[in-house]
Amino acid sequence: MIPHGPEKWPPVFRQGPCGAEKMKILRTADYKRMPWKNGKGETVEIAVFPPGASVAHFDWRISMATVAEDGPFSIFQEIDRTLSILSGEGIELLVAGQEPAILRQETLPHAFAADVATSARLLEDTVVDLNVMTRRGRFTHKVSRLSIENEVSIIAASVVTVVFVAGQWQCGPEELSDRNAVLLEQGETGVFKAAEPANSLLLIEIQPCEAALYRA
Repeated sequence: MIPHGPEKWPPVFRQGPCGAEKMKILRTADYKRMPWKNGKGETVEIAVFPPGASVAHFDWRISMATVAEDGPFSIFQEIDRTLSILSGEGIELLVAGQEPAILRQETLPHAFAADVATSARLLEDTVVDLNVMTRRGRFTHKVSRLSIENEVSIIAASVVTVVFVAGQWQCGPEELSDRNAVLLEQGETGVFKAAEPANSLLLIEIQPCEAALYRA
């Protein structure tokens, strides 16, 4: 059964610094590296639920991947996915049944089904992308790119809210480096101050499906 709220989750998803006792800072040194499901590259896992879940059994997962050559994406059955470009010129994303999509650092995060044939063509050099995935019928998600001149307050409206930073930031007393993330508990507010103008954030919001809350 899916836990009804963060208070039921393991401590790694409930505790941490950043100016409020229940915020959790996720730093790049702690991310988990593993091969792609199709064996053609490496992924860097930022967070997963349930904690420790494999790529075949997660309910939601946030990760980064380096795409160094054209080729197919791994297939994830019953998974919905959103991809955002973090570095590099970008890719042309080819999803079966859809028009090709050009994705760059400045474009909106792109949502698509992860269980249909998908491939990518590099526009120029190697890219690094951010992937958010949720199991269909159990969780849903939304990813928003925010360009911030100076400071922003983010109120966690979702059961899971993760703020992924590009560039250098300050959150409460904590300094955040490029590609760090902050996990907020529902109802909490995080105040993020950019070290340089026009730094960006990716706001990740994950919610359980209502029916799944009562599914054994």
